[in-house]
Amino acid sequence: MIRKLFWTQHSRDKMKFYRLSESRVRRVINNPARVEYGIVPDTIVMMQVVSGSKKKSEIWVMVQDEKSRRKVISAWRYPGITKAGEPLPVAIIKEIKGIL
Repeated sequence: MIRKLFWTQHSRDKMKFYRLSESRVRRVINNPARVEYGIVPDTIVMMQVVSGSKKKSEIWVMVQDEKSRRKVISAWRYPGITKAGEPLPVAIIKEIKGIL
């Protein structure tokens, strides 16, 4: 089943802050390098490594699946490379908990 994407205002603000386009976030959702459970209940986070730049970074997208749509809660750029299963940085956890 194909779900329509719903963009929260928080995700739009973060995309603007981190200079991420809607198509770039869609690409992470459609072809993630890694998928993990989110810190918020019933959420999934997806990641893709940004290639082609001198400094390695990752783009993360947090989504929540509902019956007929997929809600994009947040998107951010992480400077550096994380290990699988490594927890999110404390600053990002505080920020996400502040919006919910």
